[in-house]
Amino acid sequence: MRPSFEVVFEAEFPALHRYLRRRVGASTADDLTAATFATAFTNWEQLDATRPVRPWLYGIAANLARHHWRDEERMLRAYARTGIDPVLAENDDALDRLEARSRQRELATALASLRRSEREILLLHAWAEFSDSEIASALSLPLGTVKSRLHRTRERLRNRLSIGGQSAANPSIATVEERR
Repeated sequence: MRPSFEVVFEAEFPALHRYLRRRVGASTADDLTAATFATAFTNWEQLDATRPVRPWLYGIAANLARHHWRDEERMLRAYARTGIDPVLAENDDALDRLEARSRQRELATALASLRRSEREILLLHAWAEFSDSEIASALSLPLGTVKSRLHRTRERLRNRLSIGGQSAANPSIATVEERR
């Protein structure tokens, strides 16, 4: 039996909002998080009780955020050109760590170069800390597809990003983000 909508809302709202805020900025995240929960509330009775709720919510959020992917790509390209992260500029506390700051342009360029589907899987893994099976459920993809896309995407980023002129030992965006 699944928990009540109110319990899920209380438990999942902060993490979902943080994930969307990193993806689309604070003001859009407010709108998308509200829209995600409005959609979830509207469809709550149709939710299969055997299906995990968290990936279902992130699937809704991913579908809503997908409409913003062109803006996201433009924003990352602008970030790569200017070195100013338009998302983190709203939360200056994340810019305090200098080591990651020196790599922000390179990271933005690498993220912007990814296909939308690759970026979606990678960011659910790195920023929402989803397991492969949760990503598969959220995006309605086979688990093997998620694993292979994540592996290939991480490999591409490993080849693109370097630390001190050497290949990064762990190409996960989470690793770069943890240094922030």
